[in-house]
Amino acid sequence: MQKGLLLVVSGPSGCGKGTVLKEVMQQQDLYYSVSLTTRAPRPGEVDGVQYHFVSKEQFEKMIARDEVLEHAEFCGNYYGTPRDAVEAMRNEGKNVILEIEVQGALKVKEKNPQALLLFVTPPSAEELKHRLIDRGTETMDVINDRMRRAAEESEIMDHYQYLVINDDLDTCVKEVHQLIQSEHLKVSENLDLVADIQKELKEMKGE
Repeated sequence: MQKGLLLVVSGPSGCGKGTVLKEVMQQQDLYYSVSLTTRAPRPGEVDGVQYHFVSKEQFEKMIARDEVLEHAEFCGNYYGTPRDAVEAMRNEGKNVILEIEVQGALKVKEKNPQALLLFVTPPSAEELKHRLIDRGTETMDVINDRMRRAAEESEIMDHYQYLVINDDLDTCVKEVHQLIQSEHLKVSENLDLVADIQKELKEMKGE
């Protein structure tokens, strides 16, 4: 069985990556990795749905045992990606998607060189700011903070293999589908099949 792909998707707040991934997952059999966190659940959040909620002691033990693909600390709480769940799905042939920030993406790539890194962005910085304002959920101070964070994230964009421009949603979703299919067709992703075909051809040549 061909091992599933590991896709890491990042992008600035407001770029629409969550909407893109939702549409992609409705059309393909993909596994969305639920992150770990040590923060307390918020009202309405369910363990195993929004996050896997664990204690700080549990999280640190998992880090020590190399059971976390990547992790970061924000406001005194840990956030990270559980290794076992990701590998289990990939071993079943399922493509796994991680929606994480850029520093975490680089950590995943370091541990998994075959990981496919996709950066989602609007067509321009001006469009990004318009989208953040149009959401109507944040103050201008928060929006400016998000724009500063987006500028920092843009410095790492060239570490990603693919840049996906989210201008038209349908086009963007189609492009992500095509990227996934192209990866599956790579020789490096089909080495077992290549070996089988080579063996069969050698045997037939000897007939």
